[in-house]
Amino acid sequence: MTDAFWSSWWWPLVTGLIGFAYVGLLLAQWARRRKPHQLAWAAGFGFYAVAAVMEAYSEYSGAWNPTVYRIYIVLAASLVGFLGLGTLYLVIKRRAIGHAYLAFILVCLAIFFYGTFTTELITSQLVPGITVGGTALGSGGSFPRVMSLPFNITGTLLLLGGSAYSIIRFWPKREYRYRVWANVLIIIGTLIIAGAGSMARAGQTVGLYPAEMVASAVLLAGFLMAGTLEKGARAVKERLESGRQSA
Repeated sequence: MTDAFWSSWWWPLVTGLIGFAYVGLLLAQWARRRKPHQLAWAAGFGFYAVAAVMEAYSEYSGAWNPTVYRIYIVLAASLVGFLGLGTLYLVIKRRAIGHAYLAFILVCLAIFFYGTFTTELITSQLVPGITVGGTALGSGGSFPRVMSLPFNITGTLLLLGGSAYSIIRFWPKREYRYRVWANVLIIIGTLIIAGAGSMARAGQTVGLYPAEMVASAVLLAGFLMAGTLEKGARAVKERLESGRQSA
């Protein structure tokens, strides 16, 4: 009974609905400031939200539609690459580097989609929701399942590395210290997702859906805090004006 509760379809449904709300907030930020990291994060959370709704549907219906599964597995595996892309755009001044990584993950995305739609699925592995992972595509090192690695490895390194760099960079700056805590949240959210995903691949799937929901909330809070310098700039301006008035 307890396992059924923590694996219920409504956990990923709530995650998906929250995710779409996050996408709206990030797109609103992008509409005001036109920064590429906001658009990249919106894409990553859009993938997250759609994949979560697909998980909810599979659990609710008790079956995976093969076409839905093929789309789901690509979105679920590649979203971290787009979140990492957003972090890269945020911390690197040369946009050409971000553009190069964007081209890389788009090529990987196209190859991944091609592979999933041209590979015969192992239908016995198309069981609902969290127990399936990528096993319906074949063994872990086979194509196209192996195409998840370029996203997972590079995206996670960018998220964790970019966050660690930002913590070091902004800790001495009192007005921008809120971005330190923003990046702490991003690291925590990334580790929650990575840990839950590793447990699921090892067969310990109970609790994955709640972990996804918590991780998405923690990540989005961190991204929204980290995605703007305006708060710190205002604080610096107020401090300088206060200093001039005191003088």
